[in-house]
Amino acid sequence: EFPPRSKLDSKVYGDHTSKITKEHLEPNLEGLTVEEAIQTKKLFLLDHHDSIMPYLRRINSTPTKAYATRTILFLNNSNTLKPLAIELSLPHPEGDEHGFVSHVYQPALEGVDSTIWLLAKAYVIVNDSCYHQLVSHWLNTHAVVEPFVIATNRQLSDLHPIYKLLYPHYRDTMNINSLARLSLVNDGEQALPADLLKRGMAIEDPTSPHGIKLVVEDYPYAVDGLEIWAAIKTWVQDYVSLYYTTDDTLRQDSELQAWWKELVEVGHGDKKHEAWWPKMQTREELIEVCSIVIWIASALHAAVNFGQYSYGGLILNRPTLSRRFMPEKGSPEYNELVKSPQKAYLKTITPKFQTLIDLSVIEILSRHASDELYLGERDNPNWTSDTRALQAFKKFGNKLAEIEKNLAQRNNDEKLRNRHGPVQMPYTLLYPSSEEGLTFRGIPNSISI
Repeated sequence: EFPPRSKLDSKVYGDHTSKITKEHLEPNLEGLTVEEAIQTKKLFLLDHHDSIMPYLRRINSTPTKAYATRTILFLNNSNTLKPLAIELSLPHPEGDEHGFVSHVYQPALEGVDSTIWLLAKAYVIVNDSCYHQLVSHWLNTHAVVEPFVIATNRQLSDLHPIYKLLYPHYRDTMNINSLARLSLVNDGEQALPADLLKRGMAIEDPTSPHGIKLVVEDYPYAVDGLEIWAAIKTWVQDYVSLYYTTDDTLRQDSELQAWWKELVEVGHGDKKHEAWWPKMQTREELIEVCSIVIWIASALHAAVNFGQYSYGGLILNRPTLSRRFMPEKGSPEYNELVKSPQKAYLKTITPKFQTLIDLSVIEILSRHASDELYLGERDNPNWTSDTRALQAFKKFGNKLAEIEKNLAQRNNDEKLRNRHGPVQMPYTLLYPSSEEGLTFRGIPNSISI
């Protein structure tokens, strides 16, 4: 909907409807109106407003100075996304119940306005860096998998077929999570097709290979990820079908039912009454759950983790914090912005010492260990005595090798601007295989870093 609206409780936070207007956007919509751009699925929203706004008073009471941001992007004729407007928002000075104050910034190429636009983008990236580390990375992969690790080891014996299916995808996860709580995040619908639909990046289309059609056709994570997702789900389906020939065999498996009961009622005690939980009464439910667990522990984590240094290693391009607000006209900071824009930018983003810490962390996170095991590999080739399962697993490995060749060919396609654009940075994060070190590729079996 336009303008973007907030989901924050209006009784607590007041009205937080965006102040971005049609007049901010339509001059750059290639002749479209806002309504036409929305209808043709060419307008996108990067919305960090609600996730940041409740914490801003606390954040801004420290040396860090931040905004809650909304960014409108346009899918242009070259099939790439371009930002058209950025809204920087702060809590209302008279109290939360009065809503918020904000300013909308638009693209500029010359003079002080171009530096202001650069700063506006930096404030957005600071929001995005925090959201990426805390939500996309920690919450959606590390934290999500942990209850499954615990319940699997408590309720399923080592000989249980589902234990054998899932245990490689838990390797070192509990250990790295305990360390992450100390250093990474101290304070103080996960199936890929469903996730793309939820985020508005795809529409349902029964005629398409995966049942969905991408809104941005050249979206490397989605295009490559759907192939990996399909391979994982086929492997899980082949494997589960060997041991559960009917839904009744699944319902009568006391270990499996105890595993699911603990996952729902203990592992997610605060959410145990939600209606969206699968009942674990059919083989299809088991296949979907196991596919999601493997996807999150392997491909999703690889996509959000192992590109951090390649994408974020230049702190000028992806700052992790901001130290002062947008300069106001007439202030000394604004005069500095006019006279020395580079100096003003450096005084705003991550300072030198924090940069050293941040880059050291993401370099470590982006490295593959020498003993890493990748999707389609096992530490013991005789992990099961069932030759049918071994054959299905070999089929899975062969499919992943085939997919990797497809991805390499796609990255050489000059028509795909998000892979083969001016920066010449192909998308390799979902190549299944990798060598040791900082490779910008490879899907490990588990969340081990």
